[in-house]
Amino acid sequence: MAIQRMDNVLIVVEDLDAVIAFFVELGMELQGKGPLDWPGAERVVGLKDVRQDVAMLRTPDGHNGIELVKFHQPKAIAPEPKDAPANTLGIRRVMFAVDDIEDVIARLRTHGAELVGELEQYEDVYRLCYVRGPEGIVVGLAEQLN
Repeated sequence: MAIQRMDNVLIVVEDLDAVIAFFVELGMELQGKGPLDWPGAERVVGLKDVRQDVAMLRTPDGHNGIELVKFHQPKAIAPEPKDAPANTLGIRRVMFAVDDIEDVIARLRTHGAELVGELEQYEDVYRLCYVRGPEGIVVGLAEQLN
């Protein structure tokens, strides 16, 4: 077997606490937060003189995670355009299955989130939307019907 599982997705952020609060509101569990003082990290990421804070979050089932990183040194580089549209090359969103999509949207709005487009229904299977949260992070939400 080539892989065992997907462990996490890395998101580089400026306001670590705001993004943690957003994902916790979504239902993720904060596993830990603090400075990463491991010298091997520089060799892994290919940067020198790295100073960073890291937060690890997991989905309630414990199978999937998001790693948030705030670089103090070297400074993070902002992408252009800031709020890239869905057809921009690269990773555009992370999708989550939710129980009540309208409730999740309402709760995320308290963290500044906005719908990217519209809340739509795909046949009689799903209700779907994209939400743009802090720092332009886009999450997809999917509520299975029936």
